[in-house]
Amino acid sequence: MVIPTLKAPNRNGRASIIVNAKVKQEGRLIAASPVTERMVNALKEAIAGCSPETIIETVAVASLWSDQAQQHTQMGGRIYCPLTIQLPCWLDFPGQSIYQACQEINARRQWVSQQLNLPLCSDANWLGDHWLPIIVTTNGIQFLPLIYEGMMPNAYEMVSWDLPPYQRYQSGLENLAQALLKELKAPPAVYLLQFSLTQGLLFDRLWPFPAAPAIATVNHGYPNLYTYHWCCLNNLPLPISLGDRQPQQLLSL
Repeated sequence: MVIPTLKAPNRNGRASIIVNAKVKQEGRLIAASPVTERMVNALKEAIAGCSPETIIETVAVASLWSDQAQQHTQMGGRIYCPLTIQLPCWLDFPGQSIYQACQEINARRQWVSQQLNLPLCSDANWLGDHWLPIIVTTNGIQFLPLIYEGMMPNAYEMVSWDLPPYQRYQSGLENLAQALLKELKAPPAVYLLQFSLTQGLLFDRLWPFPAAPAIATVNHGYPNLYTYHWCCLNNLPLPISLGDRQPQQLLSL
């Protein structure tokens, strides 16, 4: 696997945040869930903090499905930051292939079951309630503390690896993440691996961006997953050390 080489940092370009919501012409969200608004605001703050000269726009994914949109949308100096996996196939950006792969949830589950010999959940509508944050850079990968959804929907919180039963599954989760990212040739970005521990370790799906659970990392007094995501997309130095362990290599570069 070869991690794509990124261009120089995008300090004076344009960032397009793509969301599954309605957006007014001036870029203001309408008919968006509170969670989507929090995600967008967190990413905007991250971009403004790391790359203050970058122009930020919010784009409704529905507006990209027309032939006219395909003709008028150009990559140029633009960095696409989709916060949804429901993207048109023609949208050409470094994460295109992995976004498409993450849409194929059943195919990813089958691969994990067959290649890693993990149990497979037969319920197509099943959802995991834990997320493993993964930061992928050109130098390797690093894992952050787990995120858990409590009894209330969209009530996310960070949990320590030191708590049972997480210690038991830490190695298996990290091996799963590395194998999956290597198989998908994951470009630099922040990923969330969704899973459950209700019947042992059950893989659910992979998110190729800081999805809603990443909100748990906002306002904790240190850079959040949206900041790390922007840094990874632009080959910017990560703002702080990610822990005592060195980033774990996916391969020799």
